[in-house]
Amino acid sequence: MTETLTSLPSSVAAVFDAVVDRNPNEPEFQQAVHEVVNSIAPVIESRPEFAAAGVLERMVEPERQIMFRVPWVDDQGRVRVNRGFRVQFSSVLGPYKGGLRFHPSVNLSIVKFLGFEQIFKNALTGQGIGGAKGGSDFDPRGRSDAEIMRFCQAFMNELYRHLGEHTDVPAGDIGVGGREIGYLFGQYRKITNRHESGMFTGKGVQWGGAEVRTEATGYGAVFFAEEMLAVRGRSMSGRRVGVSGSGNVAIYAIEKAHQLGAIPVTASDSSGYVVDDEGIDVGLLRQVKEVERARISTYADRRASARFVEGARPWEVAVDIAIPAATQNELDETDARALLGNGVGAVSEGANMPCTPAAVAAFQSAGVLFGPGKAANAGGVATSALEMSQNAARQRWSFEDSERKLRAIVRDIHRAAFDAAERHGRDGDYVAGANIAGFERVAQAMLAQGVI
Repeated sequence: MTETLTSLPSSVAAVFDAVVDRNPNEPEFQQAVHEVVNSIAPVIESRPEFAAAGVLERMVEPERQIMFRVPWVDDQGRVRVNRGFRVQFSSVLGPYKGGLRFHPSVNLSIVKFLGFEQIFKNALTGQGIGGAKGGSDFDPRGRSDAEIMRFCQAFMNELYRHLGEHTDVPAGDIGVGGREIGYLFGQYRKITNRHESGMFTGKGVQWGGAEVRTEATGYGAVFFAEEMLAVRGRSMSGRRVGVSGSGNVAIYAIEKAHQLGAIPVTASDSSGYVVDDEGIDVGLLRQVKEVERARISTYADRRASARFVEGARPWEVAVDIAIPAATQNELDETDARALLGNGVGAVSEGANMPCTPAAVAAFQSAGVLFGPGKAANAGGVATSALEMSQNAARQRWSFEDSERKLRAIVRDIHRAAFDAAERHGRDGDYVAGANIAGFERVAQAMLAQGVI
C-alpha cells in the first residue's frame, strides 16, 4: 500500500500516530486502523466514556500475538522452515474467530490487518465471536498432499496450545481449504485427545461441517450487493458482474450471481483474467481451478465465448457490479476510474480490503454503492458461527435452512451498517456505517467488562 493516508480528526489522530510508532513497517495494518478510526471519530467525540476508558487505545493493540517456527520435511527429505502466526485481537464478544492463510505474502502486518478487520466483521454478525487471524508464509502450490499434511501437522504442533472451542476457533482462508482443515483438525485431535468439533470451522460436512460454509463468503458478497441495490429500487437481474479471483469466494459469488439472474463475466488469477460475455461457466471454472489447479487461461482455451487477457486485472471490463474477491489492495484508483468510466453502479468487496483508500474514495465520490469487506464478506464467518452452534448442539441443518439463515444475517448486517451511517449523518456510507456499528458493539462490551 503506497497511497498517502488522509489526515485524521484530532479526537483519533493521537491513537493512530501511536499505532504507526509502535508498528513501523506494517502498512496493511496501519491502513486498516486508519480506515476504522477515521470512521468512528464522531462516536468517540459524542461518547466521552469511550475515551475515558481508553477503549480505542486497547482495541488497536492485540490481546495476544503468537509467532513461531514451523519446521517440516519435504518429499526429498530436506528440512524446510516456515513462520507461523496467530494474532488474537479481541475476545470481548466471544472466543477468538478468524481464518488461517497459507501464502508466501503472509507476514505480521497482513495478519494484524486481517485480525483487526475481523473484530468488526464478527461484531456485525451478532453471533458472539471475537476477532483473530493467523497463517504462515508456506506456499501450498506445487506441494504434494503428503507435504501439505506434514506441514499442517507441524503447524498445529505449536498452535494447538492456543486454541479451543471456548478460546480460539480458526477457519480457512487463502491457501487453506477443506484438505488443509482436515489435516489441521486431525493433528489437534491427536495431540489433545479431544474431539472438539467446534474448535475448527470449515470442516467437511461428513465430519461436523456445516452446509453452505464453503459457499458462504461468495454468496454473502452477492447478497450484500442485492441489499444495497434494493435500497435504490434495483435488482441483480440482468446485470453484468465483474469478479476477480478464481478461488472459493469468487467461484461461489459467480454461482450465486447466476442464480439471481445476473451475468458474471470475469474471473482471474495471478496470470491475468478471462472475460466471457455469455457468462462464466461455473462448472468449467471449478474443473480448471479446483480439480486441475490450472491457470485461468485454461478456461478460455476450452470455452469459445471466452478470451484470456494476460498480466492484467479485470476492472477494464464494462460491468454494472464489481466484486473484488482475490486479495488486499488489488483494485486501485486507476482501476476504480476505469470501472466508473464504464458505468459501474455497485461494488461489493468479497475479499478483505481489496480496494485501496483512493479507490474507495473515488467510488464514494461518484455515488456508487460500496459495500466494504467487513460487511459484504462477513457471510463466511457468520456461517462459521452457525457451524459452531450446530457442533455445540450436535445438530445438522439442511442446505436450504443454512442458506436462509445466512441471507437473514446478511440482511441484518446491511441494516445495521445502513442505520449507523444514517444515525451519524453519513447516509449511504456503508464504510462508516459498518465501522461504527461494529465498533459500538465491541466498545459497549469493553466498558461493561472493565479494563482487562
